[in-house]
Amino acid sequence: MKAYDQITPEMIQEDMRYLQLLAHSFPTIADASKEIINLEAILNLPKGTEHFLADLHGEYEAFQHVLRNASGAIKRKVNEIFGNTLRENEKKELCTLIYYPEQKLSLIKEQETDIDDWYVTTLNQLVMVCRNVSSKYTRSKVQKSLPNDFSYIIQELLHESTMDPNKQGYINVIISTIISTRRADDFIIALCNLIQRLTIDTLHVLGDIFDRGPAPHKIMDILCNYHKLDIQWGNHDILWMGAASGNTCCMANVLRLAMRYGNMSVLEDGYGINLLPLATFAMETYADDPCTLFGPKVDHENSTYKEKTLRMMAQMHKAISIIQFKLEAEIIQRRPDFQMDDRMLLHRIDFDKNVLLLDGNEYELKDTFLPTVDPKDPYKLTPEEQEIMEKLHHSFVSSEKLKQHMKCLFRYGCMYAITNSNLLFHASVPLNEDGSLKDVFINGKAYKGKKLLEKVGHLTRTAFFTEEENEEKQFARDYVWYLWCGKDSPVFDKNKMATFERYFLKEKELHKETKGYYYTLRNDEKVCDMILDEFGVVGTHRHIINGHVPVKTIKGENPIKNSKMMLIDGGFSKAYHSETGIAGYTLVYHSRGFQLIQHEPFTSMQKAIEEGQDIKSSTQIVEMSSQRMMVKDTDRGRELSAQINDLRKLLEAYRIGLIKERTY
Repeated sequence: MKAYDQITPEMIQEDMRYLQLLAHSFPTIADASKEIINLEAILNLPKGTEHFLADLHGEYEAFQHVLRNASGAIKRKVNEIFGNTLRENEKKELCTLIYYPEQKLSLIKEQETDIDDWYVTTLNQLVMVCRNVSSKYTRSKVQKSLPNDFSYIIQELLHESTMDPNKQGYINVIISTIISTRRADDFIIALCNLIQRLTIDTLHVLGDIFDRGPAPHKIMDILCNYHKLDIQWGNHDILWMGAASGNTCCMANVLRLAMRYGNMSVLEDGYGINLLPLATFAMETYADDPCTLFGPKVDHENSTYKEKTLRMMAQMHKAISIIQFKLEAEIIQRRPDFQMDDRMLLHRIDFDKNVLLLDGNEYELKDTFLPTVDPKDPYKLTPEEQEIMEKLHHSFVSSEKLKQHMKCLFRYGCMYAITNSNLLFHASVPLNEDGSLKDVFINGKAYKGKKLLEKVGHLTRTAFFTEEENEEKQFARDYVWYLWCGKDSPVFDKNKMATFERYFLKEKELHKETKGYYYTLRNDEKVCDMILDEFGVVGTHRHIINGHVPVKTIKGENPIKNSKMMLIDGGFSKAYHSETGIAGYTLVYHSRGFQLIQHEPFTSMQKAIEEGQDIKSSTQIVEMSSQRMMVKDTDRGRELSAQINDLRKLLEAYRIGLIKERTY
């Protein structure tokens, strides 16, 4: 017997207040019945495709290409639809058009001798692709995705069959009229954008949008306007959130990373951060210093920077690094509970011997020119450094673009998400050596597992949104910096961030950052089950999906650690390509199951458009089902089933007269 057959007047009375409110939206039996029929139908559609990406690190061109081609899903659709009826180069041209319609159209119109004939062929092909990718959605959902200018026409083309001889002429006239009225270009662009949108139902970004790459601000522009999105914060995202919250340590780290990877334009052009005071100070202070150890990591052969600019960035890099070490010492001294005294190293320098004294050993410094460090008070900012940070602080907290993007991270983001039996978070859930959840003390109170991630999320929001300058906000702002580099931070979880050692000491063993126990214990399926239980994740096939640590495929590493654990550090950052041997992984979860996509490095958007060069990708089947997963099998399906149950109660209330229909 179905649940709705068991609805009693007592059950209705219990929910009467809610049902009366629901009656405002569905005032008659007909209205409630229609909605039940609609929701029941939706439950029996195939689930929408989910797209998982991680560690984008500012690589805008590679990101937007993977987004446009849906990790190869569009190419697979085109192959399925056209098979051997189109040549390989024709399918490649069609895919490129779908990815980059505006740019590809310009090239085609320069080369095509019979453009009207090309329009007819291409429009018919695009309608076939669009019909295929829209087939798993209701007409209502597709309609909401349509551009206003062409909504009616696209609906007609999608829902009228060319196999019906009575409709063939009708469809042909629509297409020929689109061409004769010179709307073909606009219509093609609209169709291509619709195909991109409908191919992916939901986008999951597992953190680290910022740093290393040249254009995280452009990525954020796309994400802030994406149709369905969630973000799990990474350590680099939290660093920027801390900077936008007014934490000067976070600002210094953001600046240092920008100089290290030669990305001044992100700060200046992307967010309007005034770097002139820092540049002037650095060029004066290090005028005679080669700053060899601080040269930016750029591709010198293809770099657009002149040598003079690269030299200035090296000087700025060194200047902000020293400022960072001083600022971090302030927090460490102010927050002894952070237990980060080992990260204060400037006072351990013997300036007479030019060595660092550490654990009874002397280590020679690779760079000994430190004119702004006073041996008697090494952590005190000079007046010039203090003035620079005050100006930078004003720039960061006043940047409207930065505020907009950070609010987007807060709106769509959190520390973790649970979706369709998958637990998503960027890096770690701190563990003890025996695999149990580790107690992490925050303000004297212990948190672990789910409660730890929730507490961390709350502190991050407090740091940004609390307007009153009180101790609660000050602690939260300090803790955001701890999240960036603290040993018990769930987005870092290493024994230290060895920035000073990597810059100033040649001993490799001192550069090592030892990962927390989570990173090895997650290979154990029992540990994964324990974590999934902790977060309340249920389902026959449940998983943990992480980013953060690049999978070194070149060394034989596998992103699938066990049946419950998948790593998808996208490896988008060019800085990692030599370590990973690839450009990382993305994950696609459609109605048939999971597919892990391994990507080769992206060449350029220009080559993709002009030569049809797609990212070379290979697909690994992770978990496939003999039966298609339907909407009723998803989280959304459970929500819809609950709505149906409420509507059936309303329907019964109407029928037995407990609630009156409003037919006027």
